[in-house]
Amino acid sequence: YILEIKMLLAIDIGNTNTSFGIFLAKKIIKRFDIPTKYYNLQKLKRKLNKVSIDDVVICSVVPRCTKIIKADLKKILGKIPYIIGKDIKVPIKNLYRKPKQVGQDRLVNAYAGIMLYGAPLVVVDFGTAITFDVISKNKEYLGGMILPGLQISLDALSERTALLPKIRLNKPKEFIGRDTKNSMLSGVIYGFATLTDNLVMRIRDKVGKTAKVIGTGGNINLMAKFCHRLDKIDRELTLKGLNLLYRQRHL
Repeated sequence: YILEIKMLLAIDIGNTNTSFGIFLAKKIIKRFDIPTKYYNLQKLKRKLNKVSIDDVVICSVVPRCTKIIKADLKKILGKIPYIIGKDIKVPIKNLYRKPKQVGQDRLVNAYAGIMLYGAPLVVVDFGTAITFDVISKNKEYLGGMILPGLQISLDALSERTALLPKIRLNKPKEFIGRDTKNSMLSGVIYGFATLTDNLVMRIRDKVGKTAKVIGTGGNINLMAKFCHRLDKIDRELTLKGLNLLYRQRHL
């Protein structure tokens, strides 16, 4: 019975998507997303069909969903999951003025980034919101920035203006938009890409030019093509962090 070969289900509950990763030791062997709004027991059952899970760890920014998923896991797996922040604390020095205000997902990203890529470090997460997390060369969590996400920005444009349509996030056809939809997409995508590159430069001025910049989050595959100062793309950073936290606790 070797702890290292336990099959772990890591769950990252976000505002838009809930991401699931099944790990065998350090390797992710299956990954899937369920939109948080449309999550239900049947969907989870289907996805976990015939998979043998030894343990579960959850990181969540949606407390209501944590309760539901926790109860469902008890039903289908007979397991009570470890909750990040409650059962497992992220072992990182948090220099936020009010440390409890930092989302657990951001601390998990910072921890995963340090463990996988070293410090100093900047993690840019293109999720429902866009977050920048900054880690010093001494591996301290310094803080960061929170911006409206890409879809939130598009939604705000249509909701707060009389003539702009509601559109789905997508790649713009051109840099200089020649219709309303592409003007909106170009503005949001190129705008946030330029903002990201500029903020990265300014953060590096503060924490050191050698700071690695890791891009993650649900929209990273779209944004990676437009941002020029991301050193590494790691869509699974949060899930990998959950796996690392669980295994270091159980060694």
